[in-house]
Amino acid sequence: MGSSGLARLQGLFAVYKPPGLKWLHVRETVELQLLKGLNAAKPPPPEQRVRFLLGPVEGSEEKKLTLTATSVPTLTTHRLVRGPAFTSLKIGVGHRLDSQASGVLVLAVGHGCRLLTSMYDAHLTKAYTVRGHLGKATDNFCEDGQLIEKTTYDHVTRERLDRILAIIQGSHQKALVMYSNLDLKSQEAYEMAVQGVIRPMDKSPMLISGIRCLHFAPPEFLLEVQCMHETQQQLRKLVHEIGLELKTTAVCVQVRRTRDGFFTLDDALLRTQWDLHSIQDAIQAATPRVAAELKKDSRLRLGHR
Repeated sequence: MGSSGLARLQGLFAVYKPPGLKWLHVRETVELQLLKGLNAAKPPPPEQRVRFLLGPVEGSEEKKLTLTATSVPTLTTHRLVRGPAFTSLKIGVGHRLDSQASGVLVLAVGHGCRLLTSMYDAHLTKAYTVRGHLGKATDNFCEDGQLIEKTTYDHVTRERLDRILAIIQGSHQKALVMYSNLDLKSQEAYEMAVQGVIRPMDKSPMLISGIRCLHFAPPEFLLEVQCMHETQQQLRKLVHEIGLELKTTAVCVQVRRTRDGFFTLDDALLRTQWDLHSIQDAIQAATPRVAAELKKDSRLRLGHR
């Protein structure tokens, strides 16, 4: 099933990257598993060729030899002669996650790598859950960094946190409209804002389209952040800055991507599912949705011009 198996591997799919694992290691592991699956497929029967073999004449008592036409298998294509049929695959990685972050990581195989470029140019929103811890500040904004300061946080309330988040969201939404190259007073800008489809047309700083608190139990709090053009380190710094706005300090405990464009946690394959058949099924399931979303984005981009 070598060639047919490879034909079903052209497209995009998502995996769940665990924390503590580099994206490059994820890519290499997926490639290794796919090659293992492709090479384990039963090979086609070997081609036959005609050879004239020397042998005794049938039914003759005399010791005479003759050449007899015989069909024998061709061994030049045998696995033990030529080695594995597949030795490498073209696998692309979408919006990357650093080693400490976890969550949805989009990968592409073969011709699907071109779709990654289209997905990147679409400036799609990504969603994260970001967990913070009040009362501490470190040199790298993470819990495992060097401790710089300890502060009290008894005065911090859910209402104060929500107020800070609303201010952050408002300032970023103004920047989002500016980078989208839309006329702020136009009906088009208003309608796109209502639909939630305003996107920057080019590269920009990190833009937050939505931020809210999902859980608040001091010193722990959990945020949901919808953003674009971010890095995970910028999200950790955001937690630090929120702490300062609350007149205390805060460090980031966890960054987890829950959505990358049109891929969600439900689409992400767990590490036990990084095998040929699971990835083939994931690509086939995602292909119609990817095509539809990219077509819709193309219409939106034309509307911006």
